[in-house]
Amino acid sequence: MENQISNKQNTPSGVPPSGAKGINWGTGIVIAFALFISFILYFVFSVQSNSKYDNELVVEEYYKHDAKFGDEMIRIQNAQDLPQKPIISSTNEGITVVFPDVFVPKEIKGKVSFYRPSDKKFDFIVPISLTNSTLNIAKEKLLGGRWDINMEWQYEGKQYLSKETIYIK
Repeated sequence: MENQISNKQNTPSGVPPSGAKGINWGTGIVIAFALFISFILYFVFSVQSNSKYDNELVVEEYYKHDAKFGDEMIRIQNAQDLPQKPIISSTNEGITVVFPDVFVPKEIKGKVSFYRPSDKKFDFIVPISLTNSTLNIAKEKLLGGRWDINMEWQYEGKQYLSKETIYIK
């Protein structure tokens, strides 16, 4: 009988003896969570500290800008209702804004705002001051990539807003 008991104790049962060190499933889960959290924290800190990934707002004073949204929609609708609309296009020389012949160029007042979504340091504004029906913006001012163009203008007391997105090569 003692042989049977000693044989049973010596048979491999898949469980390590009490003195053997091993990683059980609970320890494995804790290690996996710790590694995952470490990776996420490393990723967040490296992105936040690198100036290549700038987290600037596209529009300063966002809530003030949002409060004027209704007025902006009226000006956009005014521009959409025009039978002949100004055309904003990209050329080899830069950006060209062409107003229809029905407008007297000297009576058009306003500004063209160029927004660079990737970096606001390159944003700039060009006042609309026309002698003929065309406004040209030189390509030297424009880096390659996406530009959001907002043209705010008025003619005969009515305000207009035209928005375009142009990609410069």
